[in-house]
Amino acid sequence: MPSTINESNASIQLRVKAEAQLQAGTAPAASHGSMGVDALRLLHRLSSNPDNAEDALKLLHELQVHQVELDLQNEEIAANERALVEDLSLYRTLFDSAPLGYLLVDLEGTVIQGNFAAAELFGIGRDELEGLSIDTLLLAESRPKLLGLLQQVAQSGARGSCVAETAGSTQGARHMQCLASLSPLSPERKHILLVCRECANAE
Repeated sequence: MPSTINESNASIQLRVKAEAQLQAGTAPAASHGSMGVDALRLLHRLSSNPDNAEDALKLLHELQVHQVELDLQNEEIAANERALVEDLSLYRTLFDSAPLGYLLVDLEGTVIQGNFAAAELFGIGRDELEGLSIDTLLLAESRPKLLGLLQQVAQSGARGSCVAETAGSTQGARHMQCLASLSPLSPERKHILLVCRECANAE
């Protein structure tokens, strides 16, 4: 019921805005001259008869208001799309440039996506991360801990953490703390978000 009321209020507000723009002569340029051929023919037929002239004017006004409403809705959609693109660009930059390693993995530990800090932590290029099984980047004794963490988080839905050791890089093996949580983009609990940072000692 509340959503119906909100939709009704939005329709009323849209019409009021369209009416105001028509009266002020500030309607979007697309509103002018965009009436369909059938509508123009109907208006011509009605206006040709003096008895129907008033009806023709009312119909013309309704068509103009409706056209302005459509143009206003299109403008709002375009503005929303631009805002979404800007937001996506912002969050992509934040993800890529984060000082901590971010990894999106599936339940088997296959990397779906990772940022530059994660790639640096494992000592590989960022382009090499996607599609890798994360356990191949760890020492053998650390693999069960991390894979077990992924299963635990997937089953319980609660966050968890462990300390694992990388298999080695140009700077040698590193101990890292991994915090895992369900990805908010995967309600089916099929993807896990891992946040990894280097730490001084193993547990």
